Amino acid sequence: MTEQQDVGIQFKAQYVKDLSFEAPNLPQILENLTQPPKIDVNIGVAAHKTKDDNVFEVILNMKAHAINADDKKTVFLCELAYAAVVEIHVPDDMQQPILLIEVPHLLFPFARALVANMTREAGFPALQIAPVDFASLYRQKAEAQQEKGRKTDD
Repeated sequence: MTEQQDVGIQFKAQYVKDLSFEAPNLPQILENLTQPPKIDVNIGVAAHKTKDDNVFEVILNMKAHAINADDKKTVFLCELAYAAVVEIHVPDDMQQPILLIEVPHLLFPFARALVANMTREAGFPALQIAPVDFASLYRQKAEAQQEKGRKTDD
């Protein structure tokens, strides 16, 4: 009889890896805001193996840049790298989806709350980032890599 291997994921730690908030045009920008600023939000995910077997660091990167629609000046710029160290025991073909879909999905509420609190504490309305479809991001990245591979083959 073969010994059954544990399948699953264990969070060993989660933490703020990097955090930056800038509001370079305060307080003057508040006088010039005649409408809500345009806010661009970019989200990315990276994962890499640590020195330990089956242990990875997953980093959820968020960047929110608010720009005054009238004069194109920066209202605020918020950048966050929120990370976790996870140990996973899954078949090899499931590693990437777990690391780039499931782990970021679990980290997202914590990172979202940090961004909301940071913008609120800076004197702006709390920025509530909409939920993210990490599976779609994963598919888009995979398709882009396949397309890049096809172009280098030509």
